[in-house]
Amino acid sequence: MLKSLEDTGFQPINRAYNSLFRPNRLSLGLVVPIETYSQGPVPTMTRQLERIQLAETLGFAAVWLRDVPFNVPSFGDAGQTYDPFVYLGLLAGQTERIALGVASIILPLRHPAHVAKAAASVDQLSGGRLILGVASGDRPEEYPALNQPFAERGAWFRESFDYIRRMVNNSPVFDNNFGRLNGGMDLLPKPVAEKLPLLITGSSQQDPDWIARNGDGWMTYPRNPAVQAQIIQDWRTRVAAIGAPAKPVMQPLYIDLTKNPEASPHPIHLGFRLGVNSLLTYLQSLEQIGINHVALNLRFNQTDTEITLKRLADDILPEFSA
Repeated sequence: MLKSLEDTGFQPINRAYNSLFRPNRLSLGLVVPIETYSQGPVPTMTRQLERIQLAETLGFAAVWLRDVPFNVPSFGDAGQTYDPFVYLGLLAGQTERIALGVASIILPLRHPAHVAKAAASVDQLSGGRLILGVASGDRPEEYPALNQPFAERGAWFRESFDYIRRMVNNSPVFDNNFGRLNGGMDLLPKPVAEKLPLLITGSSQQDPDWIARNGDGWMTYPRNPAVQAQIIQDWRTRVAAIGAPAKPVMQPLYIDLTKNPEASPHPIHLGFRLGVNSLLTYLQSLEQIGINHVALNLRFNQTDTEITLKRLADDILPEFSA
């Protein structure tokens, strides 16, 4: 088990970040679409708003959208199909408390001025409920379609990240490969807090120290808990070495929740088919090694979605409530 963080907690940013990430504690969210679509890459997207509102009522901490510009056959998953910022605008007006996350916006494929404006707009419209995950992208086929070099996505990611960070300043002055601002104009709106919470996904083609220094948190991938514990300890060490406040770690987890609560875990893609009791034990082990949030993905779940959500709310969420 990792050494506990100090009780002072993570540095506050906005309403979503502050409620989602708690030192030595785990919270649970859901990946949208909240439905089963294991037989093909494209979900039906039926009853999604109702399910997201149900998730909020049941006490889930967040819902997470993905940025999938094209349905790439080799990738095998079209995500929630809608543009994430358009979808976030809808959700900002149709929910009240649940955090609205993106995991993650592909920075090299969008101009950072548009990302900064759209993200700050959602943050304002939702009352500070946005958490913006960012990534360099992992689908080579998309880059030629947008006239971007896949091999240079790491450098473009850093440039875009810096541009977005600077947009919280009044009348910013800077010059990079995405554009030049001379202080004679400003980008509005500004986010609710002093900055947008930016969580970096995976390596995003960056050095680990750069990620520790620049991100407000880290989105990593499911691994064997013993390996994950070592990786999280390394992350904490890097963050501490630069004198930064503690920063959270989150990961996704695909689950297929069986009717038998005692069913043992059976591996599936990036997760498990298992009973609710085994899931609780597994999530508790993730909390112990320092994971602060898990985004559950029901793509391969075979049980009725609403029944699954209510079972999770009854048997899992109380164990991780404040």
